[in-house]
Amino acid sequence: MAGSSRRRGLWSLFEYDYKAGTIRLKAEYCPRCRSIMALHREPVARWYCGKCHYTEYVRARRRAST
Repeated sequence: MAGSSRRRGLWSLFEYDYKAGTIRLKAEYCPRCRSIMALHREPVARWYCGKCHYTEYVRARRRAST
């Protein structure tokens, strides 16, 4: 991790709900190979699978006009 002083580990991939007793994965699974995909935000937001090279681009949410 060049230039990053923050350490990431397995605990950063999951959200814990101690009251309900559930664990949820923050990332998405690849529809092709079922591996965990990585979220890349620069230069274009996308989900990428390093195993099978599947890429899914994130669509920008439209703001509701009020």
